Amino acid sequence: MTHSLVCPETVSRVSSVLNRNTRQFGKKHLFDQNEETCWNSDQGPSQWVILEFPQRIRVSQLQIQFQGGFSSRRGHLEGSQGSEALCKIVDFYPEDNNSLQTFPVPAAEVDQLKMTLEDATDFFGRVVIYHLRVLGEKL
Repeated sequence: MTHSLVCPETVSRVSSVLNRNTRQFGKKHLFDQNEETCWNSDQGPSQWVILEFPQRIRVSQLQIQFQGGFSSRRGHLEGSQGSEALCKIVDFYPEDNNSLQTFPVPAAEVDQLKMTLEDATDFFGRVVIYHLRVLGEKL
């Protein structure tokens, strides 16, 4: 059965936070299910989110809700097990809108994921994400 795999024990890291204001725009807002909060990156050529899960997982879907005008045209998902190097799992191509977008992921068993977002629609390379969900099953 597919369900959200991010839990309180999942460690997350992000490439940047707008003006280093983690209270208002920090990574915790990616997973808080609140429609009024978001992660807002600072400017740059690419942005990323790393998730370290407390146990091995099998990923099947990635769901992202961007703010229109602050999305990415291209992304890729990488994963690894233990101390192995990250390996590419899938490329995905978000649309520039406010909808929750779902991207299928080929079955991958990992305990770490890295989502990299490139070619931002914002001129300065900022990305705004209201919701990030990793769906699949715990192993």
